[in-house]
Amino acid sequence: MPPGALEAYSFGGELVMKSAIAGLALVCVSTLSAAQAPRITPAGDPSVRDDSIYALAVDPAAYPEETGVLLLDDGVIRLDADGRGTSTYRMVTQLLRPDDLDDYREMRFSWAPQHQRFTLNWVKVVRPDGTIISSEPSHRQESDVPAKLGDPVYSDTRVLRISLSGVEVGTIVDYSYTVEELKPFLEGDDFHSWSISTGQTVRRSRYIVDLPASVTPRIQERNLRQPRVERRAGNRRVYTWAAADVPRIKGERFASDSNGVSQRVQWALPMTWARIGAWYAGHARGRYEATPEVRTKLNELVADARTLDDSLRAVHKYVAQDIRYVSIALGLGGYQPRTPEEVLRTGFGDCKDKATIFVAMLERMGLEARPVLLHSSGGVEEELPSIAQFNHVIAAYRRKGAREWQYSDLTALYTPLGELPFGPQGEFGVIVHPDGKTEEVTLPLSAIAENRRESRFRGEVGSDGLVRGAFEEVSTGIMQYDGREALAAPFDSVQHARTRDALASLWFQGAKGRNLEVFDGKDLSARVRFAVEVEGGQAVTSTGRSALLRLPLDNMARIGDLVRELEQADPRQFPISAQSVFGYAETVQEIELVLPEGWSADLPANVEVESPFGVYRKTYSQDERVLTVTRFVGGRTGVHPPEKITDLIAFLRALGADDASVVVISK
Repeated sequence: MPPGALEAYSFGGELVMKSAIAGLALVCVSTLSAAQAPRITPAGDPSVRDDSIYALAVDPAAYPEETGVLLLDDGVIRLDADGRGTSTYRMVTQLLRPDDLDDYREMRFSWAPQHQRFTLNWVKVVRPDGTIISSEPSHRQESDVPAKLGDPVYSDTRVLRISLSGVEVGTIVDYSYTVEELKPFLEGDDFHSWSISTGQTVRRSRYIVDLPASVTPRIQERNLRQPRVERRAGNRRVYTWAAADVPRIKGERFASDSNGVSQRVQWALPMTWARIGAWYAGHARGRYEATPEVRTKLNELVADARTLDDSLRAVHKYVAQDIRYVSIALGLGGYQPRTPEEVLRTGFGDCKDKATIFVAMLERMGLEARPVLLHSSGGVEEELPSIAQFNHVIAAYRRKGAREWQYSDLTALYTPLGELPFGPQGEFGVIVHPDGKTEEVTLPLSAIAENRRESRFRGEVGSDGLVRGAFEEVSTGIMQYDGREALAAPFDSVQHARTRDALASLWFQGAKGRNLEVFDGKDLSARVRFAVEVEGGQAVTSTGRSALLRLPLDNMARIGDLVRELEQADPRQFPISAQSVFGYAETVQEIELVLPEGWSADLPANVEVESPFGVYRKTYSQDERVLTVTRFVGGRTGVHPPEKITDLIAFLRALGADDASVVVISK
């Protein structure tokens, strides 16, 4: 589902390459009363002098790593208590390198005309001395957003595309636009996010929020260097965040999302999750009815089921895989589900449509079932309730009398019943009951060990150095999805042969496969397992009195490049995410080979390293003729302070001891 509301609606959407906002600086502000938000029109901004902004142009030589510098990043929000009002943004960018020129030569802006009005106040290209190169677009075109063919989304979003002339290195692009909110979907609801820190240096940043004095917004501030200023003017209150010369945020390896570096402001009008749930329940009321057509389909789905679990799996498979994902997000349709009967008749639906028909069928089966509002990738700020923080709906269900809910994402084609895709795991959600009451929940998070891939080869090496044996790979949890997707459609004979030989040659070059075993990727109860018999691969190369066995397992021979990169980096700013090192999963690779009679392996040293950043083990053993090599990689969670980078480097350096690519074998 696209970003924004429960479907295609997005407050900022593409709004001019900027979905959030940033602030402005005092040296650029005129004598306009600081207690008033400026009224910005196509004629200009009375609070900002253009010449003072353009005078902030920099020497490109002083910014060798940046393609452009933001001379001004400006946002002015003026709202009434019901959420109606205007949001005006201005960006003034000095272009320093050719890399980003195309982003400014062709620009686009989007809005939802059913409830918004868009105005491009101005767009001009100037030189640092203020000389105007072009004062308006050379071409402009307004059109609807076409629905893409894959997972289509039909919406009433409009797009303005413009072409600018004169955009070259050294020029300044200055543009401003206003979006007027005419009729909020939920009265009194609005949510805004403004980043003072960006990927560019920001010379001047200003963010102004003008609200009725009777409205107390919920404000969340992160890492601000300067406190906000609040002033009252009559029956309005104005909040201002201003900053000057904000350095660009440079990405760092293994950086945590939650950090003490990026300056950010988020705020929302006063709202509650309970009110949001009641609002959604009101729009969904009457849409969970199992009509005769729905009951007939349900009876057909569960006709061969022997248990309730069989019935649940049958209904889940139908809704998740047989109902196509198509979003009709026109106006309130972005938040209001279609009826199960309509979804059944048309054969398609979006996330809330799928959740609704699933809920209706499970209720008919005697279970409790409810829709759950959430964000598909998590990150909801729980203290800032707003419908803008939700873009997805899943289903919660439980047997009558049970206490714990189970959850199902009906848009996840390859996620078995009882599991969730990784994005929403451990994240915040709101269960909505038919009477409008809500439950705030934390969705279940699988254990790292549940997300596992095991690859094993067992075989025998002949005296000619060729190997024969069998390969098997089994995946669970979040590691299963690529395998299921690869086998979503049955193989033809050519695909079968290619897959068979590709799996065989994964471990030994030149090997051929026989008797490939696969599974039905759409059968969500099937074990995710590949198996193939392997023969003819070159395992050992003779060097006279000894031989070299090429190890087909991964190693850490190239980890030194990463270690050097971290050692040579600038002083660390961001906290370190342990999960970003090895991921939220475990992998096991194992090879077990029976060597020819009289062969003995000179085993490399075992490598076993464990730290808060992960677990790594590579072990070697020989028991009579059987040589076994096992590699285990396990992820860890947690966020560590920047100064722990030395510990991470030490951990990675220790992994470098696993650099063996061959094992020497004596005859």
